[in-house]
Amino acid sequence: GSSLLTGPEGLMAKERENLKRLKCLRRYRQRYGVEALLHRQLKERRMLATDGAAQQAHTTRSSQRCSAFVDDVRCSNQSLPMTRHCLTHICQDANQTLFKPCHGSEEAPCSKPVPVSLSEEPCCPLHLRLPPQMYVPEQVLAVPEELEAAPTDLYLSAAELQPSESLPLEFSD
Repeated sequence: GSSLLTGPEGLMAKERENLKRLKCLRRYRQRYGVEALLHRQLKERRMLATDGAAQQAHTTRSSQRCSAFVDDVRCSNQSLPMTRHCLTHICQDANQTLFKPCHGSEEAPCSKPVPVSLSEEPCCPLHLRLPPQMYVPEQVLAVPEELEAAPTDLYLSAAELQPSESLPLEFSD
């Protein structure tokens, strides 16, 4: 490639100009010398800064605990993401709209938080009301006594079931 640019006999002027442009475009995004060194140092500083920030965010996130108090003792459970309460106490947050307390039944009241679904009254799995049974099993019919005592002489013995030699080949085993 470089020998073509040295002599005028190799290429015409327009072709030499096009070749120079092509070589310049090939090196367009590459950095050389001091610029390359500064760019690499900048990338390293950015990596250290983002790794440190991500690690700091992780430690602050893992240290967030539920802000609910039970009998003047703070809950020790980890809070849900983007909230100040754990899953047990999420219903104490008046601004949240994702959970509702389970109402339970008259015999056993319940206050477990349940995710809001399409149903009007969300319930925990313990208090879930199942729909009525759609399958009705058939009733067993009574068998008359005459059919129960079937004669045994209607059945063939194993010797009678063996093929005989008088049968054509297609009917015998």
